[in-house]
Amino acid sequence: MRIERLYPMTVARLKVIDVNATLQAAALSLSSPGIGLAVVSGENGKATGVLSKSDLVRHLTYREPAEVSVETLMSRNIISCDPNEELHAAWEIMVARRLQNMPVLGAGSKPLGVLDIRDVMKVLFEQEQLQEHMLANYIAGIGNQ
Repeated sequence: MRIERLYPMTVARLKVIDVNATLQAAALSLSSPGIGLAVVSGENGKATGVLSKSDLVRHLTYREPAEVSVETLMSRNIISCDPNEELHAAWEIMVARRLQNMPVLGAGSKPLGVLDIRDVMKVLFEQEQLQEHMLANYIAGIGNQ
């Protein structure tokens, strides 16, 4: 299954913040339930980094909560996926890199959504259940039902 088939889930988790936004604006973007990552955009809406709740908490824990910009806190090394990628391949990257969320970027690094590992696991599990059901029916001589 391709990531694009999860569009309703990924677009619902998408929060895009400007590279010059304040720490308070970033915190507001990340305060919604189910949102763990914000995509930071620069000129022309192109993704220039990502900011996670963990990045924000880490900053507040170890530094003075001074007026800093998102640009100071964001991760510039964006590990992302393409909507045409296979979901299983994205899951493997997320597991290997210990990512809870991964931005889905289109042409020109345009943010299209955010893939959450919980959604990925749910869909992959459902696919496995369906395949198991079909195999059991095949073995039992029932066919595909």
